Amino acid sequence: MSLFYWIVVLVAGAVIGSFLNVVIHRGPSMWKLIDDAAPRGTLIAPRSYCPHCRSQIPPWRLIPIVSYVLQGGRCAACSAKISVRYPLIESAGILIAAVAYLIFGLTATALFAAVLGWVLLALAAIDWETGFLPDMLTLPLIALGFAANLGGHFTPIGEALIGAAAGYIVFRLIGAGFQSFRGYEGLGQGDAKLVAAIGAWGGWQVLPFAIFAGSVLTLLAVLMMRALGKTVAADTAIPFGPGLCAGGYISVMASHLLV
Repeated sequence: MSLFYWIVVLVAGAVIGSFLNVVIHRGPSMWKLIDDAAPRGTLIAPRSYCPHCRSQIPPWRLIPIVSYVLQGGRCAACSAKISVRYPLIESAGILIAAVAYLIFGLTATALFAAVLGWVLLALAAIDWETGFLPDMLTLPLIALGFAANLGGHFTPIGEALIGAAAGYIVFRLIGAGFQSFRGYEGLGQGDAKLVAAIGAWGGWQVLPFAIFAGSVLTLLAVLMMRALGKTVAADTAIPFGPGLCAGGYISVMASHLLV
Protein backbone atom coordinates (compact mmCIF):
# COMPACT_ATOMS: atom_id res chain seq x y z
CA MET A 1 0.00 0.00 0.00
CA SER A 2 2.90 2.36 0.70
CA LEU A 3 4.17 1.88 -2.87
CA PHE A 4 0.66 2.46 -4.20
CA TYR A 5 0.35 5.72 -2.24
CA TRP A 6 3.72 6.91 -3.50
CA ILE A 7 2.69 6.22 -7.08
CA VAL A 8 -0.57 8.15 -6.58
CA VAL A 9 1.31 11.07 -4.97
CA LEU A 10 3.94 11.28 -7.72
CA VAL A 11 1.42 10.98 -10.55
CA ALA A 12 -0.79 13.62 -8.92
CA GLY A 13 2.22 15.92 -8.59
CA ALA A 14 3.07 15.47 -12.27
CA VAL A 15 -0.51 16.15 -13.39
CA ILE A 16 -0.80 19.25 -11.20
CA GLY A 17 2.59 20.44 -12.46
CA SER A 18 1.35 20.10 -16.02
CA PHE A 19 -1.77 22.11 -15.17
CA LEU A 20 0.37 24.78 -13.50
CA ASN A 21 2.13 25.28 -16.82
CA VAL A 22 -1.26 26.16 -18.30
CA VAL A 23 -1.87 28.64 -15.46
CA ILE A 24 1.58 30.20 -15.93
CA HIS A 25 1.16 30.54 -19.70
CA ARG A 26 -2.48 31.61 -19.95
CA GLY A 27 -3.12 33.30 -16.59
CA PRO A 28 -1.23 36.58 -17.16
CA SER A 29 -3.02 37.09 -20.49
CA MET A 30 -6.42 36.03 -19.14
CA TRP A 31 -6.07 38.36 -16.14
CA LYS A 32 -5.00 41.30 -18.37
CA LEU A 33 -1.54 41.54 -16.83
CA ILE A 34 0.15 41.42 -20.23
CA ASP A 35 -0.88 42.38 -23.77
CA ASP A 36 -0.97 39.62 -26.35
CA ALA A 37 -1.64 39.90 -30.05
CA ALA A 38 -3.35 36.49 -29.95
CA PRO A 39 -5.46 35.46 -26.92
CA ARG A 40 -3.99 32.52 -25.04
CA GLY A 41 -7.34 31.15 -23.90
CA THR A 42 -8.71 30.27 -20.48
CA LEU A 43 -7.65 27.61 -18.00
CA ILE A 44 -10.28 25.31 -19.53
CA ALA A 45 -10.21 25.95 -23.27
CA PRO A 46 -8.86 25.59 -25.88
CA ARG A 47 -6.99 22.30 -25.64
CA SER A 48 -3.23 22.47 -25.12
CA TYR A 49 -1.44 23.91 -28.12
CA CYS A 50 2.05 24.88 -29.25
CA PRO A 51 2.67 28.57 -28.40
CA HIS A 52 4.60 28.97 -31.67
CA CYS A 53 2.46 27.35 -34.39
CA ARG A 54 -0.71 27.07 -32.20
CA SER A 55 -1.37 23.52 -33.42
CA GLN A 56 -3.22 21.41 -30.86
CA ILE A 57 -1.15 18.84 -28.99
CA PRO A 58 -2.59 15.31 -28.95
CA PRO A 59 -3.08 13.71 -25.52
CA TRP A 60 -0.27 11.17 -25.97
CA ARG A 61 2.19 14.05 -26.30
CA LEU A 62 1.10 15.63 -23.02
CA ILE A 63 2.68 13.11 -20.64
CA PRO A 64 4.56 15.24 -18.07
CA ILE A 65 8.36 15.24 -18.51
CA VAL A 66 8.31 12.07 -20.64
CA SER A 67 6.85 13.81 -23.71
CA TYR A 68 9.42 16.62 -23.49
CA VAL A 69 12.27 14.10 -23.41
CA LEU A 70 10.90 11.90 -26.21
CA GLN A 71 10.35 14.95 -28.45
CA GLY A 72 13.84 16.27 -27.79
CA GLY A 73 12.45 19.48 -26.34
CA ARG A 74 10.82 20.49 -29.63
CA CYS A 75 7.29 20.74 -31.00
CA ALA A 76 6.42 17.71 -33.14
CA ALA A 77 4.44 19.90 -35.57
CA CYS A 78 6.75 22.87 -36.21
CA SER A 79 10.04 21.81 -34.52
CA ALA A 80 10.07 25.01 -32.46
CA LYS A 81 11.99 24.74 -29.20
CA ILE A 82 9.81 24.06 -26.15
CA SER A 83 10.69 26.12 -23.11
CA VAL A 84 12.58 24.15 -20.46
CA ARG A 85 10.17 25.74 -18.01
CA TYR A 86 7.61 23.02 -18.81
CA PRO A 87 9.57 19.99 -17.53
CA LEU A 88 11.02 22.05 -14.67
CA ILE A 89 7.56 23.02 -13.39
CA GLU A 90 6.32 19.44 -13.78
CA SER A 91 9.34 18.14 -11.86
CA ALA A 92 8.81 20.75 -9.15
CA GLY A 93 5.14 19.75 -8.92
CA ILE A 94 6.22 16.16 -8.26
CA LEU A 95 8.80 17.26 -5.68
CA ILE A 96 6.24 19.38 -3.79
CA ALA A 97 3.79 16.47 -3.64
CA ALA A 98 6.54 14.13 -2.44
CA VAL A 99 7.72 16.53 0.27
CA ALA A 100 4.17 17.02 1.55
CA TYR A 101 3.56 13.27 1.74
CA LEU A 102 6.98 12.59 3.29
CA ILE A 103 6.51 15.17 6.06
CA PHE A 104 2.79 14.86 6.80
CA GLY A 105 1.81 11.43 5.53
CA LEU A 106 -1.62 10.73 4.06
CA THR A 107 -3.39 13.59 5.87
CA ALA A 108 -5.35 16.75 5.19
CA THR A 109 -2.29 18.72 6.30
CA ALA A 110 -0.30 17.12 3.49
CA LEU A 111 -2.92 18.24 0.96
CA PHE A 112 -2.82 21.80 2.32
CA ALA A 113 1.00 21.76 2.21
CA ALA A 114 0.99 20.56 -1.40
CA VAL A 115 -1.52 23.23 -2.46
CA LEU A 116 0.62 25.89 -0.78
CA GLY A 117 3.70 24.70 -2.67
CA TRP A 118 1.89 24.45 -6.01
CA VAL A 119 0.39 27.95 -5.79
CA LEU A 120 3.74 29.44 -4.73
CA LEU A 121 5.38 27.64 -7.65
CA ALA A 122 2.92 29.21 -10.10
CA LEU A 123 3.39 32.65 -8.54
CA ALA A 124 7.18 32.36 -8.72
CA ALA A 125 7.13 31.41 -12.41
CA ILE A 126 4.62 34.12 -13.36
CA ASP A 127 6.58 36.81 -11.51
CA TRP A 128 9.83 35.67 -13.13
CA GLU A 129 8.32 35.80 -16.61
CA THR A 130 6.09 38.87 -16.33
CA GLY A 131 7.04 40.82 -13.19
CA PHE A 132 3.53 40.43 -11.76
CA LEU A 133 2.14 38.57 -8.74
CA PRO A 134 -1.56 38.24 -9.68
CA ASP A 135 -4.25 38.92 -7.09
CA MET A 136 -6.13 35.96 -8.55
CA LEU A 137 -3.57 33.73 -6.84
CA THR A 138 -2.24 35.72 -3.87
CA LEU A 139 -5.60 36.68 -2.36
CA PRO A 140 -7.10 33.15 -2.43
CA LEU A 141 -3.80 31.90 -0.99
CA ILE A 142 -4.25 34.22 2.02
CA ALA A 143 -7.82 32.98 2.54
CA LEU A 144 -6.74 29.36 2.17
CA GLY A 145 -4.02 29.88 4.77
CA PHE A 146 -6.61 31.12 7.25
CA ALA A 147 -8.85 28.17 6.40
CA ALA A 148 -6.01 25.70 6.99
CA ASN A 149 -5.11 27.25 10.30
CA LEU A 150 -8.68 27.35 11.55
CA GLY A 151 -8.04 23.64 11.91
CA GLY A 152 -4.58 24.26 13.40
CA HIS A 153 -2.72 22.53 10.56
CA PHE A 154 0.34 24.81 10.62
CA THR A 155 -0.06 27.47 13.31
CA PRO A 156 -2.77 28.83 15.64
CA ILE A 157 -5.24 31.05 13.79
CA GLY A 158 -4.36 34.06 15.96
CA GLU A 159 -0.71 33.87 14.91
CA ALA A 160 -1.81 33.45 11.30
CA LEU A 161 -3.89 36.64 11.48
CA ILE A 162 -0.99 38.56 13.04
CA GLY A 163 1.39 37.15 10.44
CA ALA A 164 -0.77 38.21 7.50
CA ALA A 165 -1.34 41.72 8.86
CA ALA A 166 2.29 42.23 9.92
CA GLY A 167 3.67 40.91 6.64
CA TYR A 168 1.50 43.18 4.52
CA ILE A 169 1.97 46.33 6.64
CA VAL A 170 5.74 45.97 7.00
CA PHE A 171 6.29 45.41 3.29
CA ARG A 172 4.01 48.29 2.34
CA LEU A 173 5.97 50.58 4.68
CA ILE A 174 9.29 49.39 3.24
CA GLY A 175 7.97 49.92 -0.29
CA ALA A 176 6.69 53.40 0.51
CA GLY A 177 9.98 54.35 2.16
CA PHE A 178 11.99 53.08 -0.81
CA GLN A 179 9.82 54.97 -3.30
CA SER A 180 10.09 58.16 -1.24
CA PHE A 181 13.89 57.83 -1.05
CA ARG A 182 14.66 56.64 -4.59
CA GLY A 183 11.75 58.14 -6.52
CA TYR A 184 10.50 54.91 -8.07
CA GLU A 185 8.75 51.76 -6.89
CA GLY A 186 10.99 49.05 -5.50
CA LEU A 187 8.47 46.72 -3.88
CA GLY A 188 4.99 46.39 -5.34
CA GLN A 189 1.72 45.56 -3.62
CA GLY A 190 2.02 42.05 -5.04
CA ASP A 191 5.09 41.42 -2.89
CA ALA A 192 3.26 42.69 0.21
CA LYS A 193 0.27 40.43 -0.49
CA LEU A 194 2.60 37.48 -1.02
CA VAL A 195 4.28 38.08 2.35
CA ALA A 196 0.81 38.35 3.90
CA ALA A 197 -0.01 34.95 2.43
CA ILE A 198 3.15 33.44 3.89
CA GLY A 199 2.22 34.90 7.28
CA ALA A 200 -1.31 33.53 6.96
CA TRP A 201 0.08 30.03 6.47
CA GLY A 202 3.03 29.96 8.86
CA GLY A 203 2.27 32.71 11.37
CA TRP A 204 4.32 35.78 12.17
CA GLN A 205 7.23 33.65 13.44
CA VAL A 206 8.18 32.43 9.96
CA LEU A 207 8.33 35.87 8.36
CA PRO A 208 11.91 36.86 9.33
CA PHE A 209 13.38 33.64 7.96
CA ALA A 210 11.14 33.69 4.86
CA ILE A 211 12.19 37.25 3.98
CA PHE A 212 15.86 36.57 4.74
CA ALA A 213 15.86 33.37 2.67
CA GLY A 214 14.01 35.13 -0.15
CA SER A 215 16.57 37.94 -0.15
CA VAL A 216 19.51 35.51 -0.24
CA LEU A 217 17.97 33.47 -3.06
CA THR A 218 17.24 36.64 -5.06
CA LEU A 219 20.82 37.81 -4.58
CA LEU A 220 22.10 34.44 -5.78
CA ALA A 221 19.88 34.76 -8.86
CA VAL A 222 21.36 38.19 -9.59
CA LEU A 223 24.90 36.84 -9.22
CA MET A 224 24.05 33.97 -11.56
CA MET A 225 22.66 36.41 -14.12
CA ARG A 226 25.86 38.40 -13.98
CA ALA A 227 27.94 35.24 -14.30
CA LEU A 228 25.99 34.42 -17.48
CA GLY A 229 26.91 37.83 -18.90
CA LYS A 230 23.63 39.64 -18.36
CA THR A 231 23.71 43.31 -17.43
CA VAL A 232 22.31 43.96 -13.96
CA ALA A 233 22.44 47.63 -12.95
CA ALA A 234 21.13 49.43 -9.86
CA ASP A 235 17.86 50.25 -11.65
CA THR A 236 17.37 46.83 -13.25
CA ALA A 237 13.98 45.37 -12.32
CA ILE A 238 14.57 42.10 -10.45
CA PRO A 239 11.49 40.06 -9.47
CA PHE A 240 11.49 39.39 -5.73
CA GLY A 241 8.53 37.01 -5.90
CA PRO A 242 10.43 33.82 -6.83
CA GLY A 243 12.81 34.21 -3.90
CA LEU A 244 9.96 35.01 -1.51
CA CYS A 245 7.95 32.03 -2.73
CA ALA A 246 10.87 29.66 -2.16
CA GLY A 247 11.74 31.24 1.18
CA GLY A 248 8.12 31.16 2.31
CA TYR A 249 7.61 27.52 1.39
CA ILE A 250 10.84 26.44 3.06
CA SER A 251 10.05 28.43 6.20
CA VAL A 252 6.55 26.97 6.60
CA MET A 253 7.79 23.40 6.08
CA ALA A 254 10.84 23.91 8.32
CA SER A 255 8.79 25.48 11.12
CA HIS A 256 6.59 22.38 11.25
CA LEU A 257 9.61 20.06 11.37
CA LEU A 258 11.22 22.14 14.14
CA VAL A 259 8.02 22.10 16.19
